[in-house]
Amino acid sequence: MKEIKKILVANRGEIAIRVMKTAKKMGIKTVAVFSTADRNALHVKYADEAVCIGEAASSQSYLRGDKIIEVCKDLGVDAVHPGYGFLSENSSFAEACEKNNIIFIGPKSKAIEMMGSKLAAKEAVMKYDIPMVPGVDHAIIDVEEAKKTAKAVGFPILIKASAGGGGKGMRVVEKEEDFESQMNRAISEATSAFGDGSVFIEKYVTKPRHIEIQIMADSHGNVLYVFERECSIQRRHQKVVEEAPSCILTPEKRKEMGEAAVKVARACDYLGAGTVEFLMDADHNFYFLEMNTRLQVEHPVTEMISGLDLVELQIRVARGEALDIKQEDLKIHGHAMELRVYAEDSMNDFLPNVGFLSTYKLPEGEGIRVDNGIEEGMDVPIYYDPMLSKLVTYGKTREESIELMIKAIDNYHVEGVATTL
Repeated sequence: MKEIKKILVANRGEIAIRVMKTAKKMGIKTVAVFSTADRNALHVKYADEAVCIGEAASSQSYLRGDKIIEVCKDLGVDAVHPGYGFLSENSSFAEACEKNNIIFIGPKSKAIEMMGSKLAAKEAVMKYDIPMVPGVDHAIIDVEEAKKTAKAVGFPILIKASAGGGGKGMRVVEKEEDFESQMNRAISEATSAFGDGSVFIEKYVTKPRHIEIQIMADSHGNVLYVFERECSIQRRHQKVVEEAPSCILTPEKRKEMGEAAVKVARACDYLGAGTVEFLMDADHNFYFLEMNTRLQVEHPVTEMISGLDLVELQIRVARGEALDIKQEDLKIHGHAMELRVYAEDSMNDFLPNVGFLSTYKLPEGEGIRVDNGIEEGMDVPIYYDPMLSKLVTYGKTREESIELMIKAIDNYHVEGVATTL
């Protein structure tokens, strides 16, 4: 077994603190990295050691894998936890950690690379007989070829950037005459956002639900699925409200989707925590969408209903331990909901709203969990994602969880910036 005595958390905000809390509970020392804009941030105070790695812009700080590895060597760090976003799905960073004998708390670089390309991911899981949305299985840049494909699949269709994420380079096309202009827009958007203009085309699933399965895999061949999360409430293809379990899955459907997710994990020889995302249509058919090779923003709802600490499992698996839980030991208890609390102005097209937090008081009480990264008297910086915290409630039933959430929102006091509360 590999020893992990000190973890560097290559992230900021609520997720950095979330990871550090579990590390502390396990008796592991923590190192924070921060930018000049985050000098007074909570995660910097929370860690055992903290190092400034660059200017405010993330390209000069949180995305500088080379600097992060340097800090690891200077401070004798055993492992890096990337959180989500930033370098969490960067296969070359994972590989650089591997080369420098630093444990990357996540999958191997090969799995990140495979699942990072939507096309390579589809290719890998096809062999396992997992349902796919009807469409084309290769990247296209040629508009004429794309048009033929679109006709064959049948409108409405979805044009989607191969390298994409976060809703960039995505276009829904209802009818044939709009196809060319939308295709060109998708290509140019994908090129500017990801430096890769290739797109693929699939049937647009109407009235879709977004259901994802949490998986956990060790290096001894064990893969578990920790049930599902319903993430259908989205704005601009970004999740806004997440819950577990989904209120539409039967036990049979849950098992079927869970087993499909396990196959996806095996298809790329997965290690650690990951999420397999599925689209579900109005008739409850599900289709493989993609795999996220990291801890998800919405992992707390899964922790609440399963009683597991997913970060602890990530660390144990990274040390080389075998999972000591069997699939049949896992049971769903109660219902959990999560809201992402953003510093955004809902009255102004949800644009980021940054400023000085003159009041910042969190709700408290049984069944309420706030994964938070900020405190009263701080400035919300303009350089990063404007998420302040995640508000999670847990009840015996879905109704109880919703009622508690309404109460928690009322008891969450923020002044100085507009929020999505």
